[in-house]
Amino acid sequence: MAKKSGGGGCLAVVLVVGLLAFGYYKWQHGSSSAPPEGVDTGGGSGRYVALGDSYTSSPRTGRQAGTPAGCDRSDDNYPHLVSAKLKPAQFADVSCSGATTDHLSQAQKTGNGTNPPQLDAVTAETTLVTLGIGGNDIGLIAFASSCATTHQNSAPCRDRLTAGGHDQLAERIDATAPKVGALLDRIHEKASKAKVVVVGYPTVLPDGNGCWPSLPFGAGDIEYFRGTLGKLNKMLEDQADAHRAGYADTATPGKGHDVCSASDTRWVEGLLPASPAIPLHPNARGEQGMADAVLAVLKLP
Repeated sequence: MAKKSGGGGCLAVVLVVGLLAFGYYKWQHGSSSAPPEGVDTGGGSGRYVALGDSYTSSPRTGRQAGTPAGCDRSDDNYPHLVSAKLKPAQFADVSCSGATTDHLSQAQKTGNGTNPPQLDAVTAETTLVTLGIGGNDIGLIAFASSCATTHQNSAPCRDRLTAGGHDQLAERIDATAPKVGALLDRIHEKASKAKVVVVGYPTVLPDGNGCWPSLPFGAGDIEYFRGTLGKLNKMLEDQADAHRAGYADTATPGKGHDVCSASDTRWVEGLLPASPAIPLHPNARGEQGMADAVLAVLKLP
C-alpha cells in the first residue's frame, strides 16, 4: 500500500534531484586518473572484443581500467568477468560511457580523452564480440532528472513524450533498429569467424508503481519507462536474431533485482547509489548477472 505523501517526501525528492545532477556532471566529465591498458593477454586462445555503452563499461563499480579515463571502464564489468572465465589470448574492452551506435564507427570525445571508433578493435582474428548498445540512442538515462516529481501518481515524462499521440521513445527505438542491424553486419564482415552476442539491458524498474520518494518518479512514468525498456530489449533481440547473433537476456534474471529492491540484492542502483556505481546503472552484482547471461549464451558455466 502506498504511503501518504508529505513534506518529508517532497524534501527527499529535492535532495535526490540535486545530488543526481551533481553526480551526472561528475560522470560526464570523467575521472582524473587512468592507468594505461591496451589489449590484455590471458595466455589462452582467441580474441574477445567488448563493445558498448555505460551499462557495459560499468562506471565506478571497480578500479578504473583502460583509457581514455572519460570512458569510465571498471575492471569488474561484465566484459572483464567474461574474459576471466574464457581466458582468451587477447581481450579488448573498448566500451565507453555515453556511447551511441554512432560511436561504434566514429571517435567519441569524453570529458577526459577521446575513444577511437569501437569497431577498430574488431579484427579478422577476433573470435568473440559482445555488443551492448542502444540506450543512449533512445535517451533513457538522460530523462532521469527531468522526470523526478513531488506527485506520486503523476506521469510528467509519459505525458510529454507521448503528446499528440506520438511516442517519441518508441519512435527512437524504431529508428535505432536498422543501425544496430548494420553494426552487426559490419562486425561479421570484419570478423567472419567470431561469435557475436548482443547483450540486453537488465531490469531497472519494478513491477507496480515503484518506490516513491526513494525513486521520485510518478507511477505512470514507472509504467511507461518499464514498457519502453522492454521495447528496447525486444528490438535488440530481434536484430540479433535477424543478423546471425546470439542474445543475452539480462532482464529476465534481473527481475526482482531492480532499483527498488533491497540494497543487498539489487543489480541496478537508484538515484542515490547504495553500492559503488553511478545512478540508474548496474552495480558489481548486476555486472556479474550480466556476465552470467553472456556465459549462458556461450554455453559456459
